[in-house]
Amino acid sequence: MNIDVAADCRHSEADTAHSEWWRGFLKGDHLWDDPTKEPLSVVDLFCGSGGFGLGAALAAGCFDRRAVFRAIADADVSAMEVYGRSLPVRNKIADSLATIVDYSVDQMGDTAEFDYPPEIIQHDLAKEVGKTDLLIAGPPCQGHSNLNNHTRRNDPRNDLFVATAAIAVALGAKAVVIENVPGVVRSHSDVVELGRRLLASEGYAVADHVLRMDDLGGWQTRARYFMIAVKDSQQEILQETLTHLATEASGACFGKREPRDVLWAIADLEGSKGNSVFDTSPVPGPENLRRIDFLFDEGIYDLPNSERPDCHKDGTTYTSVYGRMHPDRPAPTITTGIGTPGQGRFIHPTQRRLVTPHEAARIQSFPDGYGFMGGDSQTPRKALAKWIGDAVPPYLGMIAVCAALSVLTGAAPKVPWGAR
Repeated sequence: MNIDVAADCRHSEADTAHSEWWRGFLKGDHLWDDPTKEPLSVVDLFCGSGGFGLGAALAAGCFDRRAVFRAIADADVSAMEVYGRSLPVRNKIADSLATIVDYSVDQMGDTAEFDYPPEIIQHDLAKEVGKTDLLIAGPPCQGHSNLNNHTRRNDPRNDLFVATAAIAVALGAKAVVIENVPGVVRSHSDVVELGRRLLASEGYAVADHVLRMDDLGGWQTRARYFMIAVKDSQQEILQETLTHLATEASGACFGKREPRDVLWAIADLEGSKGNSVFDTSPVPGPENLRRIDFLFDEGIYDLPNSERPDCHKDGTTYTSVYGRMHPDRPAPTITTGIGTPGQGRFIHPTQRRLVTPHEAARIQSFPDGYGFMGGDSQTPRKALAKWIGDAVPPYLGMIAVCAALSVLTGAAPKVPWGAR
């Protein structure tokens, strides 16, 4: 069965429609949770504040479904509170995920399989979650993450990428989408390939791709690796669908299109006044204020060596550190270091200050009204930086999950901005 993912995509005025819809989304004009639609059962592991979950919710809407999160899991309880304020969550898990699933791996040469069917140890959880249509996850690629209390790092059972595959199998997930940094494929323990083989041994077709937001019409240079697995599907169809959505110019749907610049996403926030930490920029120290002034006074975007601290001179750091965003280019990758110019190019393109958490959230493709603050103007700035900087951009999550759902359902996504 071939899936024409461009079946509902017309090139005429598609870029304009795409741009206008996403701008409205960032401003909070579009709902992302429609309770009138048929539910899609989702489990989100290592979920953070819900960027990947929001992307999944948007993707579900492209198939006339409503994402209902039967369980989310993360070590950061406060991040899950943000998630729960924004999306329909049924259960929250703060336990180590390596301890909730029982499994054993048998590796022989180029093959790998589970010794016995993986099983959720917390039977109440398995009962509450029930049927799982989609499992999404962003596992740390090292076995010693703060969600894993195992210590024997040479044992593949201790790696959370592998544990994610085991949980997906134990829950009978119809589709699985796992994301990570692009470099995860070079992991010293080869956990990505092991996870692929284990899922394939359980009857999943498995494909992967690195998606870069600005390559797909976005306004940030962030790239993420996605592995997609669909039960009882065909490998060729899955890889072809993912590659098409990620690389082909497909009109009103996904695919290659010209990137947006950073001001496209945040220009309307330049003059906004706010008293909360979400809408105010951090106040740098005197030396960093001087460096910011130097950039603007000289009309430049990269701080020269002469103005850097000694530890950031002579090629010991990236040129983007202490840099100013270019107003006519996509934003650089947003990280948890947005609160200081010494950790990236986080100085506003046209104003003598760092970007605010609100602006960083917009760059990450979170809409206004997302539950970062929860009515508390005293939310710690450091927590906001972590919730926003660690998130999977919903923009990318939507594309990856649409690929999985296209193959699962045998239908093309009906994107909300598409011409009809």
